[in-house]
Amino acid sequence: MTRLALVMIVRDEAARIARCLDSARPLVDDIVVLDTGSVDATAAIARAHGARVFDFDWCDDFAAARNAALAHSDADWNLVLDADDWIMAGGARAMLGAVLDGAPCIGLLPITNEFDLQGQVETSVLWVPRLLPRGVRYTGSIHEQPVADLPRRRVALPVRHDGYRKDALERKHGRNDMLLRRALADAPANPYLLYQLGKNDEVYGAHAAAVPHYLAALGLDGMDGLRHDLVVRTLFCLKKVGRHADAVQLAEAEMAQWGASPDFCFVLGDLLLDWAACAPERAGELLPMAQECWQRCLEIGERDDLDGAVKGRGSYLAAHNLVVLYDSLGMAEQAAICRPLAVRPEA
Repeated sequence: MTRLALVMIVRDEAARIARCLDSARPLVDDIVVLDTGSVDATAAIARAHGARVFDFDWCDDFAAARNAALAHSDADWNLVLDADDWIMAGGARAMLGAVLDGAPCIGLLPITNEFDLQGQVETSVLWVPRLLPRGVRYTGSIHEQPVADLPRRRVALPVRHDGYRKDALERKHGRNDMLLRRALADAPANPYLLYQLGKNDEVYGAHAAAVPHYLAALGLDGMDGLRHDLVVRTLFCLKKVGRHADAVQLAEAEMAQWGASPDFCFVLGDLLLDWAACAPERAGELLPMAQECWQRCLEIGERDDLDGAVKGRGSYLAAHNLVVLYDSLGMAEQAAICRPLAVRPEA
């Protein structure tokens, strides 16, 4: 029988670890938790919820910790989660069956990330390597990645993550910055590290700091899997720092590849609206273009197959922007058509 283990590294996660363990326990045959120095009840809670717990002296190296945790598992496959992850309702081991019974591969799971925006909890999806055959190990002191010459396969086991919520970001503020900058000092042309440093700046509102990192990553090879998210984030940050013309130039260069992405079109519409607000003399030219972008979002619909896709940009968020635009322009009939589409669905 194929055996599957849950393998985690944790530190001071007493408030969250039970949720993760309880969600995954029906799927796995073993649970390995590596504690990297908790001073709360994390280890005791993990044991109470069926985990084998091991201690590890933290050395500012996430890959080293991941690999030490994996060394305690003898299962055929390892499911790698963090304490702020959990398997969503409906997730079942049957979703993994074809992969677990097949040839070795790296399994990419859809991680739904929660984040706070304008008083609402929004979500985006990234496909992340979290299902590993026995023997695969990690590299990278920060934002570590599994290293294996194996095919990568999407596996539809739904995982939720709330580590980008405001309270979680406050707890982790500054934690990753030092490690990212140290890693970049050793590999200054690594596009993945540049992307992650830009993202780290962005989530804390440092958009001006994020822009050069994102632009540098865009100019390097090796971001194929995450380029969609990188392009959309770069457009957003360029808008936030008022570099509208540079953002439009980037959008024009990327349009052929991402013109069927609601996220790309949504952010482009926001960019054009912001430019119109900053340059009212151009509003007559820019507002119809923004309108076309959001209409295009509704035509495309949701695309959660694209990395970084934000739920709603292909539906209610785009419709909301159209309603606001039509109302401001006195276009009552068009606003009335879009208003029902702008209703946020129940979670």
